[in-house]
Amino acid sequence: MWPVMADGNGRARFLLFAAILLAMLAYGMTLPLFPFLLDSFGGRGVHMGLLVAVYGALQLMFAPVWGRASDAVGRKPLLLVGTAGLAAALLIFGFARSLVTLYAGQIVLGSLTSALFPVASAYVSDISVSEKRAGALGKIGAATGLGVVLGPGIGGVLAFDSLSFPFFLAAGWAGLVLLLMLIFLPESLKLESRRHGSVRSGGALVGAFRAARGPAGMGLFLAFAVYFGKSNFSGIFGLFAMERFSYGAAEVGSLLMIMGLVYAFSQGVLVGPAVERLGEKTIIRACLAGSAAGFVLLLLAGTYLFLAIATCILIVANAGLKPTALAYITRRCSGEHGAVMGYADVYMSIGRVAGPLWAGLLYDVRIELPFAGGALFFALVCVATVVGLRDSSEADSAGARPDLY
Repeated sequence: MWPVMADGNGRARFLLFAAILLAMLAYGMTLPLFPFLLDSFGGRGVHMGLLVAVYGALQLMFAPVWGRASDAVGRKPLLLVGTAGLAAALLIFGFARSLVTLYAGQIVLGSLTSALFPVASAYVSDISVSEKRAGALGKIGAATGLGVVLGPGIGGVLAFDSLSFPFFLAAGWAGLVLLLMLIFLPESLKLESRRHGSVRSGGALVGAFRAARGPAGMGLFLAFAVYFGKSNFSGIFGLFAMERFSYGAAEVGSLLMIMGLVYAFSQGVLVGPAVERLGEKTIIRACLAGSAAGFVLLLLAGTYLFLAIATCILIVANAGLKPTALAYITRRCSGEHGAVMGYADVYMSIGRVAGPLWAGLLYDVRIELPFAGGALFFALVCVATVVGLRDSSEADSAGARPDLY
């Protein structure tokens, strides 16, 4: 994916891509199992929504802290924190025997792994020129997608005798990733570029909300929209497939593999060239419209093939929206890439909280309602971008990028 590997930055991007891929492979192994684990403890849609919302709430609290902290201490230490948190959470899930233990695992997962995405994105922003940033960020998303491609199928196969075994294996895999990052991943932020200051959660959250009033405001709203819609779907998809189609772990895992493959291909191959050719505004609006269409098609699905096609349309649209929105933000904000990505993660985390709570409550009323609501939401956001988005040339003057607020 990075054909020119002779320079140090190319090698660093490749190593980060590999580390995120391996970490997400460990996480992806558990994805098709979680609804069944929840069901074995007597959980329903509202519990799934709450579990996902707990994760999102902790992302909201901690992501800006980790992002700003990485501007002071460097990217690598925080990437190690996130990977260690992933391994610990997977161990807790493996030992889970009640809903309470699942919530404990989500607390560890949300508070520590919230360092991974904003800090990895800041790492990429450190070593990428602005014109190529959407493509580089897309490749980090592609690593996540590839993990979701390979992980669910492995987890589904390994769970034939025990739901716990894949969690333990995944925890060991995450521990191996931690070791590889510690040894081989270089630091991207030079000592002279580090910025010291408060990294308290409250201050970081205030900064994130202040940033919404600045030139990146629409981009931050889109960061929220990405995850509100995505978690509205992913928070209840497993239960939806179980109840409406009577699917088991193998069917759910295979669908997640297809979705992950499409996600990885879209972010790793399509996003960068598409943004360079058509521009951020066009791609953002097309992705919003495609997301609305994907939710409508999910409501109409009656077969495995139709369901797979509908989810792929939704995933392609979401895959393009996330890195393009983040590139839109970084092109309008100067300086602290860790802080900027932490702020973006605040809005994504608000979406992670609101989306699954909304979906879980609607699901227990009628299982189709979360998807109908998702279609309406993305359609409205698409309309809002007609007047809310500005061209890069309107935001950038003589090559200068404005401050956060």
